[in-house]
Amino acid sequence: MLRLLLLLLLWLPLAQAATPPAAAVASAHPLATAAGHEILAAGGNAFDAAVAVSAALAVVEPYSSGLGGGGFWLLHRARDGHQVMVDGRERAPLAARRDLYLDAAGEVVAGLSMDGALAAAIPGEPAALVHIATHYGRLSRARSLAPAIRLAREGFEVSEHYRRMASFRLEALRASPAAARIFLKQGAVPPLGHRIRQPDLARVLERMARDGNSGFYAGATARALLAGVGAAGGIWSKQDLRDYRVVEREPLRGSYRGMHITTAAPPSSGGVALLQMLNILAGYDWAALTEADRTHLAVEAMRRAYRDRAEFLGDPDFVDVPVTRLVDPAHAARLRAGMDGAQATPSSALAGVAAAPGGNHTTHFSILDRDGNRVAATLSINYPFGSGFMPEGSGVLLNDEMDDFSAKPGVPNAYGLVGAEANAIAPGKRPLSSMTPTFIDGPDGIAILGTPGGSRIITMVLLGVLEFAAGKEPAAWVAQPRFHHQYLPDVLQFEPGALSTAVQDELTLRGHSLQQAQQPWGNMQAVWWDRKGKRVLAASDPRGEGAAEVR
Repeated sequence: MLRLLLLLLLWLPLAQAATPPAAAVASAHPLATAAGHEILAAGGNAFDAAVAVSAALAVVEPYSSGLGGGGFWLLHRARDGHQVMVDGRERAPLAARRDLYLDAAGEVVAGLSMDGALAAAIPGEPAALVHIATHYGRLSRARSLAPAIRLAREGFEVSEHYRRMASFRLEALRASPAAARIFLKQGAVPPLGHRIRQPDLARVLERMARDGNSGFYAGATARALLAGVGAAGGIWSKQDLRDYRVVEREPLRGSYRGMHITTAAPPSSGGVALLQMLNILAGYDWAALTEADRTHLAVEAMRRAYRDRAEFLGDPDFVDVPVTRLVDPAHAARLRAGMDGAQATPSSALAGVAAAPGGNHTTHFSILDRDGNRVAATLSINYPFGSGFMPEGSGVLLNDEMDDFSAKPGVPNAYGLVGAEANAIAPGKRPLSSMTPTFIDGPDGIAILGTPGGSRIITMVLLGVLEFAAGKEPAAWVAQPRFHHQYLPDVLQFEPGALSTAVQDELTLRGHSLQQAQQPWGNMQAVWWDRKGKRVLAASDPRGEGAAEVR
């Protein structure tokens, strides 16, 4: 008890340290990072900057997020320590039903939850931006949205990454005349340097700046959305738009080796799974283990957390999610007791998913302002370019987040994730997500991090936390080669360079099935306020084209 009191006394002066010596923005696109700093320089706080960065990303990263999608914004207000997760996750249309994507024989119809108007849930990002600006910002909506409006009108240049994403979703974009006119050039992937201009989207942002929620969910924007979705076979209604609300949720909190973790709550599965994995790994002397041992144990923790994800996680407004039990260290101890330190556990040997033998492209940004306010936000339209569908005259590219529901128990979605009844489709329900925006409060400072990456988001954040715990700086968190296991399929996936040949051989002997990825994954954005060293550092994942700037 005395030792704990002494540690607390040592930590409190740092926790109450002076404000940061600089502000930092790390995002997946240089233009979005610049937008955030523009708003900070204009007197805005981290929350105003978050509105600016979110909106700018909606313009310049149409393959990752947008007004037609949603996300989770994790906020920390410095003056009173208030922390909240703003849930701007999309909702299923009220006309949605459990068997929406099944044929007459009860089988999933390929592509129906991925492409076109029927794949789109009701967007939440516009309402989230208005909510954050109104309740947490100090500038007007018009000022915070100004950089995005300017980018939409003036355009941005096509990059090599844009070309890869457009090539991947070329047929879906071609199927939507409005989307093809904006995002393609004469039906083909635009050349490098081609300028993408979005005047209709600029008008939507201007309506939001002037009218708030009604600038998107009512009036001219809503009419264009409803007409376009209806004409293309979708099931949106005026009531769907009128009823959409963001939800302020209490973040999940946990600890790992003296660090305090604040992370996403359901309907994100990310925070629950992250805390489960950290609780399991806390039972080992991590520094004393070999690389093969650490990798083996991390994979076994991943396997068990993703199994629980498949069975228990869903929208807490619709199903009873046993969060307290799942993140309890006692539950982790039970899971750890079933782990063999020398041998892989086949996923088939774990208890089956109930009722059965839950985005690859998303985006993340991290912000710290000079007052100590901070934001970690992960946003998505799910698959690259979402559904590929844009209602005529709306300027809004729609998500395909309906694929994040479990269309049928045990049948994997686009990311190979299986789900049970907890994540079944229901009218007005929010689909389960893997997005995991996270804060880490340690004895020496604070980390703000998160990443896109579909089902791999949670394990990437886990590996980032472990790097932070090992004393590494942000450049190491975002650049480290990654490995991943998600229960099903029963495969340990890894990036080139993540595992040495010797470690691969050892893991194979322990019963793991290994698969080296052909491409790297993730695009982590991180900020670190090193209070002990009185400095701020930021890093953008070298796999992407983002920018991290400290000013």
